[in-house]
Amino acid sequence: MQQFFAFVVNHWILFLALVVISVLLGATLLSEVLLGFKSVTPAAATQLINREGAVVLDVREERDFRAGHIVNAKHVPLTALEARLKELDKMRDTPLIVTCQNGQFSARAGDILRKHGFTRIYKLGGGLMTWKDAKLPLVTT
Repeated sequence: MQQFFAFVVNHWILFLALVVISVLLGATLLSEVLLGFKSVTPAAATQLINREGAVVLDVREERDFRAGHIVNAKHVPLTALEARLKELDKMRDTPLIVTCQNGQFSARAGDILRKHGFTRIYKLGGGLMTWKDAKLPLVTT
């Protein structure tokens, strides 16, 4: 124990960096637990779609959706989500990947879905911006 304290005193900057990194990692893990859903990368989202039949739920406004969306995405704007929950009832146990432009609105949509009994919710981390950055396909309508 004495060696540990000597290390901390002699290398306090390294120890401080360890504490900061640990807190940030803990906060990330805790946020997923508290939110009730987790963030996925475009690659993980693609695997969920292909292997588990996940449905992409796009919560952006109509004009943004028409400008480009993930293939077969279901469009329900965040502003209408609670009013249109009945349309999603059959997907309660289906993996749902919620997406928006940059990830902010999808977190709110995920919270609404969780509160209404949806059990397998994922948020596309970074939204469609990360999807585009990964050079994955979008379709327009």
